Amino acid sequence: MPNSQEPPQLAVWLVRTITLFFFRIFYKVKARGVDALPEGGFLMLPNHLTWIDAVVLQAACPRPIRFIVWEEYYRSRRLAPLMRFFGVLPISSKRAKDTMKQSVDALKRGEIVCIFPEGSLSRSGTLLRLQRGYELIARQAKVPVVAVWMDRLWGSIFSFRGGRFFWKWPRALRYDVTVAFDTPLAARDAGIDTVRQRFLNLGEECYQMRPLLRGNIAAESLRGLMRDSGKTAVVDGLDGSELSRAKLLAAALALSKLIRTRAPEKRVAVVLPSSKGAVVANLAVLLAGKIPVNLNFTAGRAALESSIRKAGIKLCITAGPVQDKLKDFPWPENMLLLEKTLPALKSAIIRWLLGVKLLPFGVMRRLAGVSTTGDRSEAFLLFTSGSSGEPKGVVLTHRNLLANSTQFGEMLDLKEHDVIMGALPFFHSFGATVCLIFPMIEGIRVVTYPNPLETGKCAQLIEKWGATLMLATPTFLRGYMKRAEPDQLRSVRLAVTGAEKLPDELAIAFEKRFGVPVMQGYGLTETSPVASFNLPDPSPDADQKTSRLGSAGKLVPGLTAEIRDPETDSVISLHGTGMLWLKGPNVFDGYLDDPERTADVIKDGWFRTGDLARFDEDGFLFIEGRLSRFSKIGGEMVPHETVETRIVECLGLSGEGERIVMLTAVPDEAKGEALIVLSTRPIDVKDLRDKLTATGLTNLWIPKRIVQVEKIPILASGKLDLQSCKKLAESATNTP
Repeated sequence: MPNSQEPPQLAVWLVRTITLFFFRIFYKVKARGVDALPEGGFLMLPNHLTWIDAVVLQAACPRPIRFIVWEEYYRSRRLAPLMRFFGVLPISSKRAKDTMKQSVDALKRGEIVCIFPEGSLSRSGTLLRLQRGYELIARQAKVPVVAVWMDRLWGSIFSFRGGRFFWKWPRALRYDVTVAFDTPLAARDAGIDTVRQRFLNLGEECYQMRPLLRGNIAAESLRGLMRDSGKTAVVDGLDGSELSRAKLLAAALALSKLIRTRAPEKRVAVVLPSSKGAVVANLAVLLAGKIPVNLNFTAGRAALESSIRKAGIKLCITAGPVQDKLKDFPWPENMLLLEKTLPALKSAIIRWLLGVKLLPFGVMRRLAGVSTTGDRSEAFLLFTSGSSGEPKGVVLTHRNLLANSTQFGEMLDLKEHDVIMGALPFFHSFGATVCLIFPMIEGIRVVTYPNPLETGKCAQLIEKWGATLMLATPTFLRGYMKRAEPDQLRSVRLAVTGAEKLPDELAIAFEKRFGVPVMQGYGLTETSPVASFNLPDPSPDADQKTSRLGSAGKLVPGLTAEIRDPETDSVISLHGTGMLWLKGPNVFDGYLDDPERTADVIKDGWFRTGDLARFDEDGFLFIEGRLSRFSKIGGEMVPHETVETRIVECLGLSGEGERIVMLTAVPDEAKGEALIVLSTRPIDVKDLRDKLTATGLTNLWIPKRIVQVEKIPILASGKLDLQSCKKLAESATNTP
């Protein structure tokens, strides 16, 4: 029976109604899935982002909710009367059984009981480890479990975004919040892996509803660059020149009008290294309502001809020196050379410059002829690097790129004083999103440089311009280890790596030398590209870790994942190892004019990544290896990266500043495939085999052949060139 000292239900109803009335003045709560809620008692499991989550949940739920909270808050002098008034159930490590019994009794009476399964407020905006206590309550009460996701609360003054609760300006006068109730789960089926999966799925559904994603990259770039238009937008590391936001916009707007007259086709090629000119060119194409296609000028002629043909490109923006240097490039019929075109547009640039400084955004947008809606229409076309096959045209939409810029920004929470060292090429998806689109939308300064392999020069630029965020690959980090001095990177507070697996020893050695934490991430061109990454821990609390050595970090907001059996595609536990499938607003819709390849990787909105992976209980993603980097030998799957790591450890190569070995495979009649080690140094085969055997490595995993090469082939993006590596191995072993 209810406690006889509980206040009258009419009083509770009246206070709740008045509280929610005032709450709704500042928060607009949209509820989804309310109709599917059970009629009787059930256990509610929401994510936990702010101090007002309980009020938000009650505003979305048509029935009263009884909350379980930590006893220290229940006993708080200010909160205790209110907690008792609403029948809150206090819990502590000493009184857990009593609270569980009270909760079970309430559930059996048909009440809704809510417990936050993370156990504490998230200080990073990411989902924490789920505590198992709720399972016992649900099973004892034999009631359904309902997962609930609250979206868009991260960033409110009651969240920890910005490094503190409360003491910050609100981002909006009235917050739009979505609360999504999941379909009920039977108590026996509500394990922590299943509930985490439901949270991820709900988060993805809510994120897809955000109005921003229906926007247009050109309009959002215009808006971002018009804020504080006198501030520097781009620093060209090649000549040291700076371009303010206003001047960048003015030059791009003037050029966009010319592009519209010169290019009736919807796609325009940009063939330029990372520079202020490349930023102007890409922005101009977007403002013209066209689709930029940044071509990988380091690729072979056949791959480039294929890309140009598939994209239907007739007009190309480049520069004379670039054209002179690329003698074998298959240039299209129409060309715009920046060094000749921009001076001729001087008067138009001045007019646009005055407009940027004097007119409001709405007027400028209409004068520029820029639409506010892009959503699922094509915005960018990128061709994959071809590390393991012919380049494919990856069509990225406005929704994809706006989502990924927002996701990246939410997790990093960069400030206006931050500076990005953007040496990645724009034909690489990481460079296109994080070094080009994201800085324009968010108003973050970027320093460009055309060659990320010139790490000595990049280190000088970091020191000169005070870069705070470094974007790199493990290959580039090795270059910094060899050519940079610790003082040159003292302004850097974070280095984010991707493209290939980051060896633990390299991350440790880099942080030890430079004092900069290296945060491994994971992404693909098809995910626009950022899917997950590690972050510096926001709190000393062990339950609030946002980085884990060896992992690819936690998924970006709005992205959900499944682990499936590689052979049957059946869904298995998130904690098992299998094929990683992703779904979210940053996941592409398909390859350019290639329905067959698209159907191979996209099913019901889910994208098959081709990577084998697993999640731990804290939500960290571990990439076990790309399926293309596994060999089937004697019926057993052999992961190349695992064997490479053992080789590096056995030979003491972990402190080297460059990649020394790489494992590949060639066909073998007896066992299907044979492992081949490519090495830039002489290695004794017997010595290596003995050392690998001593580590306990099974005989099938031990390579029997070493091929010495001048260097390990690397693509311009910093990834291994798998095709070239395989060709070297086949050539050396005379394998057709």
